[in-house]
Amino acid sequence: MKARIYVTLRKGVLDPQGKAIQRSLSHLGMAGVDEVRVGKFMEVTLAEMSRPEAEKLLDEACRRLLANTVIEDYRFEIEG
Repeated sequence: MKARIYVTLRKGVLDPQGKAIQRSLSHLGMAGVDEVRVGKFMEVTLAEMSRPEAEKLLDEACRRLLANTVIEDYRFEIEG
């Protein structure tokens, strides 16, 4: 079973890396990008388990290790 985890900064949290990318795109002549927000993407392969068990494990992993829940939001998708 595979899962994809997305961790992004919460709205209102400054994103200097995203701003730098936005400015760089503009300097490269790529107009039309109003905002860039940078986050993390992880693919996880899980051992065989039920979907509720997988959701519980992923939620706990995100809360305890993968995301700083003070400034970041997270979501995950489970294949299948």
